[in-house]
Formats: sequence, structure tokens, C-alpha cells
Amino acid sequence: MPKIGATGACRAVGRSRAAHYRRHRKGPAPARPAPVHQRDRRYPRALDPAERERVLAVLHHPRFADASPAQVWATLLDEGVYLCSQRTMYRLLAERGESGDRRAQATHPPKVKPELLAAGPNEVWTWDITKLLGPRKWTYYYLYVILDVYSRYVVGWTLAEKESAALAENLIAETCAKQGIRPGQLTVHADRGSSMTSKPVAFLYADLGVVQSHSRPRTSNDNPYSEAQFKTLKYRPGYPRTFDSIETARAWCREFFDYYNNDHRHSGIGLLPPTTVHHGRAEAARAARAQVLTEAYAARPERFVRRPPVPPPLPKPAWINPPVPVPAQPDAATERAVQ
Repeated sequence: MPKIGATGACRAVGRSRAAHYRRHRKGPAPARPAPVHQRDRRYPRALDPAERERVLAVLHHPRFADASPAQVWATLLDEGVYLCSQRTMYRLLAERGESGDRRAQATHPPKVKPELLAAGPNEVWTWDITKLLGPRKWTYYYLYVILDVYSRYVVGWTLAEKESAALAENLIAETCAKQGIRPGQLTVHADRGSSMTSKPVAFLYADLGVVQSHSRPRTSNDNPYSEAQFKTLKYRPGYPRTFDSIETARAWCREFFDYYNNDHRHSGIGLLPPTTVHHGRAEAARAARAQVLTEAYAARPERFVRRPPVPPPLPKPAWINPPVPVPAQPDAATERAVQ
């Protein structure tokens, strides 16, 4: 009977050749070499220790003390000498901590994240400036808006043809007088625009006893209430793309802010109008809503499957950047009990 070999026999019985040889191996499997970490491997293109020392000696030579590795590389190349690439020179110096800038670099401490709590009206205001497009290209009208953080009530606004610290100072002073702000009562938050950080505004805060707060640079999330209010304004149905004149823009803004304060049901304050919350009528409004829902439940209870209906809760204290809770550290007794 002719021999067909291991390959033919494995094919005839449908068996893998690898499995056949693995099971019928006569000797032990050859030992695999231990893996070598990447940092310990020897690469054929790498410099040997003598070459590394030679490159470092050239870089440390007084002749090249004030030259960059690129200049050293070019100078040696003009002299007919090639030691290594520019990148290798930089890498060798970086390994020894010698690749930093020798000049004095200005370092600024990180800006403190503002953490403001508004537990009631006229405790924290936030204000900002947005642009409204005028009748011609590159023509803008500047809308100044001061917003109460707790009630979302627009306490003051003005529209001008330019951005000015004097206009901001007058608006803040008039708004504080209209709201009856006392020294030490109010904190005003804004971003770091030129009008917000101007000396006239800062001196006004000092005279009125108002604490000023500013957003961190390039951090729009530090002023979320003003940004959200501007989005509500510009996404309002009927908002024109451009305004024919500043009088037309003022008339539109006057109508909008009347609607926003008195009729707009704000989701952040229990779907109540800002004027209701700002003037302390939120509890009465919620009680009236609860009475309506109670009567509706009494008339048709089968329509409310899970529970009787309740109105949205009253507005809660509003934060700008609430503090991150720190996890409690276990005391010594708890650690001993766990051990």
C-alpha cells in the first residue's frame, strides 16, 4: 500500500496539519526568547555610547555654547563633518534636561473659577453685550443687558451705536438705583471685555458697595445666563436679520423685553415669568396652579394614572459654577474596621 504522507492523510480525514504535528511532537516545544522592552532593545540605527558622548561633547564645546542644534548641525556640515541628525541632537539634549529656553519666561497663575450663588433676587447679576446687525455691512448696534441670575429678570438694558465704558457705567448706576441696591448686597458678574474691566465701572462698583466678578479668559461657560438669554432673544420668532435704524432696534428690543419679563415661561424657574419670581409672587402663582390641577384631578381622576398632578417646583438657588463636592475621607476608626 503506498504511503500518502502526513499532508495527504490530514486532508483525507479533515484534520488540521498544525493540530497533527502539535499532538505528535516528539520533543518539547522550543523555548521562546524572553520579550525585551522597547527601551532596552538595540536598534541598528541608534548611536552607540561612544558616539553619543562625542555628539554631546561637541554640543557642550564653548564654540557652540550659544548656538542651537540646527546651527551646530549646519556649521559642522559646512566643515565636512556629519555626526547625527538635528532631531538626534535635540533628543540627546532633552534627555539631560538641556533643551529648555534659557530666557526668563513670564508665568501667570491660573485664573480662579468664579463660584457664585444666588439664593434670591438682586443677589447676583450678570451682564454682557451683544451685537445686532444694522442696515449696512459692518454696521452694528450694541445691546447691553443686565440679568438677575435667580429670577432671570432683565433688570436693565440699553442699546447704543458703540461699546463704551461710560454707557455701561451709567446703565449699572441707573439699574442699581431703580432696584434699590444696598452696599454689600449685590455681586455683578461679567466676562473680561474692555467695558467690563474698565476703571470707571470698577470705581462705580466700589462706590456702590457692589462686588465684581469676572469670567476666566476664553471660558464662555462662566457666564451661561447671559449667553442663554441672548440666544432666546435672537431665536425669537420674528427676530429680524437686520435692523433699518437704531430706533427700529430699540422698539423691537422694548417689545421683546416686555414679553420676556412678563410673559415668557422660563424653564429654569418652574415655568414662571421672570417678573413673578423677581417680585416674590412665585409661591402664590404655584398655589394657584396647584388649585387648578386639584380641581382637574377631582373632575377626571382616571386621566391621571400614576399620581395626582402637581405644578413644577419653586425656583431653586442658582449657581454659576457650583463647587465640586469633595469625597469624604474615612476616619481612623473606619479604616481600622475595614482592615
